[in-house]
Amino acid sequence: MTTESATILVDNRAGAGLVAERGLALWLQSGGRRILFDTGQGPALAANAPALRVDLRDCDALVLSHGHYDHTGGVSQVLGSADKVHIYCHPAALRPRYSIRDGMPRSIGMPPASAAAVAKLPVDKLHWVEQPVWLSERIGLTGVIPRETDYEDTGGPFFLDREARETDPIDDDLALWVRSDEGLVICVGCGHAGLVNTVRSVQRLNDGLRVHAIIGGFHLGSASEQRLSQTVAALRSLEPEVVVPCHCTGEKAVALLQRSLGERVLPGASGATYRWVAADGEHHVGLRLAGGTT
Repeated sequence: MTTESATILVDNRAGAGLVAERGLALWLQSGGRRILFDTGQGPALAANAPALRVDLRDCDALVLSHGHYDHTGGVSQVLGSADKVHIYCHPAALRPRYSIRDGMPRSIGMPPASAAAVAKLPVDKLHWVEQPVWLSERIGLTGVIPRETDYEDTGGPFFLDREARETDPIDDDLALWVRSDEGLVICVGCGHAGLVNTVRSVQRLNDGLRVHAIIGGFHLGSASEQRLSQTVAALRSLEPEVVVPCHCTGEKAVALLQRSLGERVLPGASGATYRWVAADGEHHVGLRLAGGTT
């Protein structure tokens, strides 16, 4: 019997005794690898990791789903403690970027301390990911995700300049997958490339292997009714056994997912651990949250 897991270290919601923060960080243990997928803004990671008995010094790979501050704020903290860690991200993750609402620009890119820590890494520990990359025989990264659906977008007023002259396509958005005995376990940061685009891209990279679980932020908080309905329809056709919406998914979208997919939807929170186990042909799934099962 082998047990692998993904623990939510940072999320907008948190279990008892943990810190909630607008951001996302997942701790994956699979095939002997210890992978940190995003870092949140930083403070929640610093508080929650030791509370959950996760030693970030053991991290051998740090994957950044994209370059927004709420996914990269803890990079300098991680790189300062994990001396063997390799970092994986798209080169565009380091560029300045802005959200502009009511004419007011707000910097939402990677914080300067994080960018400086990345720049100081030895060249052999910094891996620019533009094409699909395998971290092991069963763990991979998408690289740039093709935008194929006509109803998915980046999910907000994102720009590369304060004057809103150049739209930010967030083409650094990437996802991670694990090939488990049950099927694909797919981890997404915000799904700026579109959740459906992301899942279909991962399947193509894995010869159409069935989707077992999807975990992360789906960025559907401001999605139109059309996008929500088409996203849910696509997920129903994919038939994942477990869907764990986190971070930027949005309460309305979570409620719709629950109505449509029922008990397969397990809303995430810091402290929740999802385990996939295969033993004697019998599969066991569940989400355990700091002292209880949800």
